[in-house]
Amino acid sequence: RLLYHLEQEEQMPDGMCIDAEGKLWVACIDGGRVIRIDPETGKRIQTVRLPTPRITSCCFGGKDYSEMYVTSAYDGLDETTLAREPHAGEIFKITGLGVKGIPQNFYAA
Repeated sequence: RLLYHLEQEEQMPDGMCIDAEGKLWVACIDGGRVIRIDPETGKRIQTVRLPTPRITSCCFGGKDYSEMYVTSAYDGLDETTLAREPHAGEIFKITGLGVKGIPQNFYAA
């Protein structure tokens, strides 16, 4: 089923994760943001904007999973674009979201 229809400024979904409240976090590549969606209502409930547009993935970490780590891309960007977007390719740590992530599941090989 369709969970959420991205707004034009959100561009295209990329990496995702789930928080402890069961909400979906989506990295918006070329949208410069991570959005939090309530899968029950299909509504966006939080937006975190980042200083570069090519946001690729997100996950929770830290001692108590209260930090979010967000990756970005720089592959395929020419020198002019990289000069305009000096943070492309960096990893960001976001704190103070008011929500925690959940530990990953480990599977035996």
